[in-house]
Amino acid sequence: MANPIFSSLPTTIFEEMSGLARTLGAVNLGQGFPDDPGPEPIRARAADAVLNGYNQYPPMAGLPELRQAVAGHYGRAQGLDLEWESEVTITSGATEALAAAFLGLIEPGDEVIVFQPLYDAYVPLIRRAGGIPRFVRLEPPGWRFDRARLEAAITPRTRYVVLNNPINPAGVVLPAEDLALLAELCVAHDLTAICDEVWEQVVFEAAVHRPLMAFPGMRERCVKIGSAGKMFGLTGWKVGFLCAAPELTRTLARTHQFLTFTTPPNLQAAVAWGLENSAGWFADMPRDLARARDRLTEGLRREGFAVLPSQGTYFLNVDLPASGIDEPDRAFAVRAVREAGVASIPVSALYEEAPVTTILRLCFSKRDATLDAGVERLARARELSISAVRGSAPASRRTPA
Repeated sequence: MANPIFSSLPTTIFEEMSGLARTLGAVNLGQGFPDDPGPEPIRARAADAVLNGYNQYPPMAGLPELRQAVAGHYGRAQGLDLEWESEVTITSGATEALAAAFLGLIEPGDEVIVFQPLYDAYVPLIRRAGGIPRFVRLEPPGWRFDRARLEAAITPRTRYVVLNNPINPAGVVLPAEDLALLAELCVAHDLTAICDEVWEQVVFEAAVHRPLMAFPGMRERCVKIGSAGKMFGLTGWKVGFLCAAPELTRTLARTHQFLTFTTPPNLQAAVAWGLENSAGWFADMPRDLARARDRLTEGLRREGFAVLPSQGTYFLNVDLPASGIDEPDRAFAVRAVREAGVASIPVSALYEEAPVTTILRLCFSKRDATLDAGVERLARARELSISAVRGSAPASRRTPA
């Protein structure tokens, strides 16, 4: 018999929109992957490891050299003192790391605080583990939480909080005061934080990513999840990092062994080399992405769109009502891909309840030509939407009287 938790789920919005983009030949500004192939030296290391390296099962917890490299990277970049042997596990992507955390830690009936909008894998996995999600609703333009919202969500059955920072899809890097507040409440209520920090290297200008694990009282009650795919723009590699204190790691690693057991050794070896030899990439990559963000932002504003700020991730958001568009985000997204040939993500799809229906997420980790084509097609979609609401044909299609 099919399990109702999974069998009743819709296709993820990312696959839906990317599928339409493939079928219709649309420009894809929806799913978050870059056009750039990623750093060539790291890819070359992987290729050499396939041809000349070890191709059998690596250790369940990951290659020692990669676990050491992860601990070293977080020490240099974020001031964390991780013991690689007892506190670092390598997973087959960050989503597998999330699954290991949820399935390994959550007991039936545990309440888990999650912030909306959210990565759509969170809730099905929490429910599969027997947990009960409790939602804190974030809203544009600031996407901030406060003490009142957090305390209202905490009950005697609350055991965990799931934090995504930097926030996808909001493009926000949480400030220190928000993180300090969350850490304070975790300590006060004996909560463990599961931190999805996959965008930690993708932050722009003055924004600074601060790991929740570094805040007072959080070292022993925090699971930190990272992603080589996001760090290096190699999203198909699916190499994740699962970091936590030894007691938590023992449970997480045992869960990981029965999910994927291990991760391709060739990719692990290449990521290990990359973490130790990519200072230039970590400096240049955010600058290049910020330039692409600015190109897309400026193009959209020229066409009448209202664009919200983006401090990090691959994404920026468009405020549809402020752009003169009187359609819900999903309706406009469907119109845009079907009638104008450009795919996007309606942010309402990333809420479980009380969705914000006015925001469209766009991916800017693309080539200039892709961004420019996306702007042109979104402008056409805006024109079509405004005309449809007014009940008239677009100006370029009107038939002379």
